[in-house]
Amino acid sequence: MKPSIESVQFRGTEALRLVGPGGSAVIVALQGAQVLSWQTSDRRERLYLSDAAVFDGSAPIRGGVPVCFPQFASLGSLPKHGFVRTRRWSVAAQRSGDDYALVTLETADDEATRALWPHPFRLELTVMVEADRVDLELCVANTGAEPLDFTGALHTYLRVTQVEDAALEGLRGYDYRDAANGDRIVRETGTEVLIEAETDRAYFNAKRPLLLKAANLTSAIAQEGFPDVVVWNPWVDRCAEIADMPDKDWRHMLCVEAAVAKTPVTVAPGEEWYGRQTLVAV
Repeated sequence: MKPSIESVQFRGTEALRLVGPGGSAVIVALQGAQVLSWQTSDRRERLYLSDAAVFDGSAPIRGGVPVCFPQFASLGSLPKHGFVRTRRWSVAAQRSGDDYALVTLETADDEATRALWPHPFRLELTVMVEADRVDLELCVANTGAEPLDFTGALHTYLRVTQVEDAALEGLRGYDYRDAANGDRIVRETGTEVLIEAETDRAYFNAKRPLLLKAANLTSAIAQEGFPDVVVWNPWVDRCAEIADMPDKDWRHMLCVEAAVAKTPVTVAPGEEWYGRQTLVAV
């Protein structure tokens, strides 16, 4: 099957379907430039998407890879995770070759964003799918006359069969902020991160590639530009409080996010910042 790109409707929302070599495929919604699905050439779905997710634009879509900007979580005065997840992005570029398909979506400031955050900006998200790999690159351009500071993330929801059986390698020795336990700063001492309770950790300056061991859904994860890694699972009680997530779905997902979660990035006028996350099926 030759790589290709087509416009589709996915659960009632406008989207693009990128088909890579071997039948691998990614679906990207125009709302939020959000990757909703990544199927590798073995036809396995690699991302978690809630069956109760809202697709009418009134709320962010639960699952896939939400783009959080210009604020991560509630670390500021803006809405949680910023305001671009519910915006309609436009297609800036698309192309395919013998071994890839690629699309770039973009959004920019307007009166609504400037009422919340006074900075002119342009965001681009480029998604490229290959046989068993997907790359997501976020570009933040400062189109104004003053410096802008931001935090943010690619809030990737990875699918697992049972999160209790999964293990994340590569974070030993890094300090993390434990939001599930009073924002304590803790140093990771284990060779593997195991999910045994509600987990909400921001690992700082995490430079090593990661390996999520999850049976036939094992993935290698790498990032550039983003200094931090966020690991999140709501577990039983917190999941029951999330309206757009079925009560038992905490078991089938683990967020491993490429993030700016500690120190804001400053982008000078006329300059651009790039951050990338790469997912590879193993």
